[in-house]
Amino acid sequence: MQDVTIKRALLSVSDKTGLIELGQALARHGVALVSTGGTAKALREAGLDVMDISDLTGFPEMMDGRVKTLHPKVHGGLLAVRDNDEHVAAMEAHEIGAIDLVVVNLYPFAQTVMRGAARDEVIENIDIGGPSMVRSAAKNHASVTIVTDPGDYARLVEEMDAKAGATSYDFRRLCAAKAYAATAEYDAMIASWFAFADQGQMFPESLPVPLRLSSELRYGENPHQKAALYVPAGPAAKGIGQATQIQGKDLSYNNLNDADAALGLVSEFRAAAPTVVIVKHANPCGVATAGTLIDAYRQAFDCDRVSAFGGIIAVNRPLDGPTAEAITDIFTEVVVAPDADEAARAVFARKKNLRLLLTGQLPDPVRGGLEMKTIAGGMLVQSRDNGTIGGVIAPADLKVVTKRAPTEQELKDCLFAWTIAKHVKSNAIVYAKDGATAGIGAGQMNRRDSSRIAAIRAREAAEEAGWAQPRTVGSAVASDAFFPFPDGLLAAAEAGATAVIQPGGSLGDDKVIAAADEAGLAMVFTGMRHFRH
Repeated sequence: MQDVTIKRALLSVSDKTGLIELGQALARHGVALVSTGGTAKALREAGLDVMDISDLTGFPEMMDGRVKTLHPKVHGGLLAVRDNDEHVAAMEAHEIGAIDLVVVNLYPFAQTVMRGAARDEVIENIDIGGPSMVRSAAKNHASVTIVTDPGDYARLVEEMDAKAGATSYDFRRLCAAKAYAATAEYDAMIASWFAFADQGQMFPESLPVPLRLSSELRYGENPHQKAALYVPAGPAAKGIGQATQIQGKDLSYNNLNDADAALGLVSEFRAAAPTVVIVKHANPCGVATAGTLIDAYRQAFDCDRVSAFGGIIAVNRPLDGPTAEAITDIFTEVVVAPDADEAARAVFARKKNLRLLLTGQLPDPVRGGLEMKTIAGGMLVQSRDNGTIGGVIAPADLKVVTKRAPTEQELKDCLFAWTIAKHVKSNAIVYAKDGATAGIGAGQMNRRDSSRIAAIRAREAAEEAGWAQPRTVGSAVASDAFFPFPDGLLAAAEAGATAVIQPGGSLGDDKVIAAADEAGLAMVFTGMRHFRH
């Protein structure tokens, strides 16, 4: 394929960034400029000669600008195959001139949605002529250059400067690929808006997911895997994908996955007292709420000092200097916070490899949306586990099933443990006491082993801290799903737990309740399960 000299260009942009500079560069190469509406006005005001699209087509712009470029003299000039005799003859017969360059960016549909515009305004910001020109030019990239991103203007000018006003086939092919990606993303955003926002569908017949590359990662879950981070191209709840990295080396796939888990859990406490979450391999290994952030960190750390090494920490308050100092006493991979004061930033600056991510406001823990997971040959899609069935779990939602009802403090500990259990891999067991985790058992094949492992962690923590007894003594224990047999519950009782919160619903509930009564436990049912695989 040969280089193609650009003799005529059609410019129609909603984003005027870099437009004048591009127009001046094209004029310098003797390119005839054709333009529409506001784009033509801006170019003229900069002293450039521009032909109005209506003068090219012989038809005025009409219907409030809805119809201006949908014309054979535009699309014929874009789609004609230059070395096809029949195409050339048709161009001559109908006085259609070739268009060698199209510079288009589309109506700001996503921005209109994101600022909460009324439905009629959203509809008006669905571009029709723009995508049509983009697709026509991209299809005929053997002869036509298509540019959709203002960020590519400089590269276009460099290409033309290097080739005496022409572009290479490789450049045009690259631009065409980017152009189709742009129209696909644009259409996906529109389809998503219609399905989710306008129609209120949870599972539309077709599920468009417009994503944009944020960054390529060093590697995936393991060094032999490749990975990248994509973020929503349109409206999206802010999270780890939008966090600002203040310092530290590049984030890895595992860093992002663990940081997301930590942020998801700490967001449950966004309205609570200072709270710290420590996560390792996507599971919390320590969580605490206290009067100060540093006290919360120390209590969370004391739950499992071994696992905290190399972990991810998330906090629900702006990070302060003393807490930052405590965090840097051991190796930590990532710290996630809404913000950090100057003292905290100065402390972390001494640890060049530690990543500090600032998220601004924490996400809403009961936000809607879908979760997606690939499987061989398909995709599993489900609504987010936002922990609500008729409202957030509260004391009034619980059913006391044992002879003894929990005390006020036991009830608080139950709800604290239950909130954390939702974020622990199944089978999940969480012991909690006085606003801090005492032991966490995660990802076991049976619930009894999770109970025992969590108790072992608690005993080891007590030995290391020099406590007289583990914090599981007098604690509440949460189970993410029902106890099918009394063994897991009895293991918790052996560890010193005095109250239990679980979904209930097992065929063996009567035996489990009887075992709880015999052990003197108070137990409540939530009626809601929190499996997390």
